[in-house]
Amino acid sequence: MRVLRSILLFVITLLLIFLLNRKTGDIPPLGKLLSPFSGFWQNNEDHNIDSEQLNIPGLKAKVIVRLDDNLVPHIFANNNHDLYFIQGYIHAKYRLWQMEFQTYAAAGRISEIIGEKAVDYDRQQRRFGMVYGAENTLKAMLADSLSAEAVNAYTEGVNVWIEALAEKDFPIEYKLLDYKPEPWTPLKCALLLKYMTYDLAGFSNDFFLTNILKTYGQPAIDSLFPSTPLNNNPIIPSGTSWGFLPLPLPVAPKNSIVNVPDIPYNHPPNPDNGSNNWAVSGRKTASGSAILCGDPHLGLNLPSLWFQIQLVSPDCNVTGVSLPGTPSVIIGFNEHIAWSETNVDADVLDWYSIKFKDSSRNEYYHDNQWKTTIKKIDTIKIRGGSAEIDTIIFTEQGPIVGTMDRKPLREFIPTGYAMKWLGHEPTQELRAFLELNRAKNYSEFVNALKYFQCPAQNFVYADVDNNIAIWVNGKFPLKWKNQGKFLLDGTDPANEWQGWIPHNQNPHVINPARGFVSSANQSPADSTYPYYLNWEFETFTRGYRINERLEEMNSINRDSMRLLQGDVKNIIAENVLPVLMENLNISTRPSEEQQIIEALRSWNFLAVSESIEQTFFDLWWREIQALIWDDEFGSKNMRYPDTEVSMNTVMKNVNRKWIDNTTTDEIESLQDIINQSFYLTMDSLNKSYGSDWKQWKWYQTKATRINHLLRIPTFSHSDVKTGGGRLMVNATASDHGPSWRMIVELNDEPLGYGIYPGGQSGNPGSYYYDNMLDSWAMGLQKELVVLHSPSEPNNHIVASITFNQ
Repeated sequence: MRVLRSILLFVITLLLIFLLNRKTGDIPPLGKLLSPFSGFWQNNEDHNIDSEQLNIPGLKAKVIVRLDDNLVPHIFANNNHDLYFIQGYIHAKYRLWQMEFQTYAAAGRISEIIGEKAVDYDRQQRRFGMVYGAENTLKAMLADSLSAEAVNAYTEGVNVWIEALAEKDFPIEYKLLDYKPEPWTPLKCALLLKYMTYDLAGFSNDFFLTNILKTYGQPAIDSLFPSTPLNNNPIIPSGTSWGFLPLPLPVAPKNSIVNVPDIPYNHPPNPDNGSNNWAVSGRKTASGSAILCGDPHLGLNLPSLWFQIQLVSPDCNVTGVSLPGTPSVIIGFNEHIAWSETNVDADVLDWYSIKFKDSSRNEYYHDNQWKTTIKKIDTIKIRGGSAEIDTIIFTEQGPIVGTMDRKPLREFIPTGYAMKWLGHEPTQELRAFLELNRAKNYSEFVNALKYFQCPAQNFVYADVDNNIAIWVNGKFPLKWKNQGKFLLDGTDPANEWQGWIPHNQNPHVINPARGFVSSANQSPADSTYPYYLNWEFETFTRGYRINERLEEMNSINRDSMRLLQGDVKNIIAENVLPVLMENLNISTRPSEEQQIIEALRSWNFLAVSESIEQTFFDLWWREIQALIWDDEFGSKNMRYPDTEVSMNTVMKNVNRKWIDNTTTDEIESLQDIINQSFYLTMDSLNKSYGSDWKQWKWYQTKATRINHLLRIPTFSHSDVKTGGGRLMVNATASDHGPSWRMIVELNDEPLGYGIYPGGQSGNPGSYYYDNMLDSWAMGLQKELVVLHSPSEPNNHIVASITFNQ
């Protein structure tokens, strides 16, 4: 009996060891996770930063890295190979899991980590051609000597860190998900750049607009989805002379638009991506030097999207933010120039109907002949399950993303259409950033921009010689007006892109008379610009407010620029609220509502964090738009008209056909809509936040959160106290907003300030994981330390890492 008991206890022990070291569903292997030798305990980090001496194989010479009190590395190398080698090593040291996880997401490999629940997402990424595009871009990188040196050296550095990494030192996310890092490759660098392209230029409205055209006709398109902004305050000042002879535009063929199947999808893109940037001439500043500002509005996540860094080699001394997983600085400044970007939102993604010969889909009709499709057999590996085999069909226009048996997740993707996307082309964005990092003047800046093709960006520029400029920059297809606004007939090659706009004919301006340049994703140019870039751009409000303030300001300094970046004036409310108040039946309202109405009357339109008025107006305006548009455009794979059209509808009481709610017997007027929406707003806020309206504070209802990439609550921050919101200069929304704020004063030695919502470390157990978040929420910035030699004394430097061969 004693022997049997011993055997039983031994078997139970083995079973427990097996179970505790095995991931079960979403539960991590608790034995590994709780182990004092290799578990999460090992991920706790001291606040102090230690100096080190390391021997690293693969270097050509000694490299010195100085670390400042914000954990920002200042890398000093004697050659560019070693510079990017150590950048890769440092990125991996502090952000390895983030880097790798995002490449898995880009490539459609999340199922390998979390299993079957990610299969639909992975399939969509693969059919979207993410790896296909990254492979083409990698070919362009490796064919260019400067890019090839950087990406190969960077990859070497990442792998040196990975190879030396003990299991106990794995980032906590590897332990929670129970997997290990794999070797880094140059393709992963290309994938990360392509992932940014996907985020900023991987969307179109063609599917929605075609449905609206087929349902309501051209008059609805002309009045509700116009191709010219109603309030055009363009990036390039109106009246700018273009100074070139434009190419002849292609002629629009007849019957280019096709019918579209009505198939529902339910995953709309996030509308909050956007950015601000501007530069002011020294004649408007207190110092007499140009000042440049930038704040890209992207997803607010932890680990942070950006990683601050200084890179110094014999031909380079650049400071700013880098993208973990790729070499170079993406937004920043050197000893001569500064630059920052905002998204153009050019139309570089079109959909073409494909006529297959039969159900085999081996041939399709194009240019009066049957052509053979290319079929790529793709294998999606699934953790804990059998691999899925998928067939991706390619035509000359591109891949078929959505099919009847495999519907896509993103709602703008039509079934059975081929996708033509500039993101599939072999572009050279890395070369552009490497050149920008080294540019000494405007001419070299422009030369660098020739390499940057997709996603198109508005590059703002300033230099120590007091020049300011802005370029609406990218590789733009030569199109007829509105080509790609609707789904296109893929049988006729006349519907395809007919060439490219020459780079020197991209919209741009240097040293305009008004003394500043700016962009906020609005329309690039006035109606005199001869080329078509897109039919819709961001609502005018941010651009209008920035230009309004810059026109008024003189003796500008970095602090006044910081305040402008944090500007929370609600331009929509300023324009719309007086009309709403005029149409509100006030006499019938109970006393509590009368108090809210009085508060709205005296509101200064500032969406500060404590504002009750902003809370009420934000929901009221959304209710108004829903009551006007939802009965016609809220379903059937359509979309609402944009905010400017909604504002115009309310302020001028136009589009009355659409104001009436077609689901009721009554004919509603604008006044009916305003009063009904007021009631709905009161009811919703009472139910959600209680009857004490003085507690309806904006920051609590907006609920800004900085989520960990895995949405782990203990690794995230919720209810961050900030003002601002969508379509304001401070565009901090619930989970999108200023991902990096930067101000650079271009004195003889440029001075930079910046901040992002997080910290340098990707480790939730580190002080440097989120140490900048509170300052960011308050609108503050930190001085960006710039060193000129590794031995230069600086009070912010706290440690050094010396890398020997």
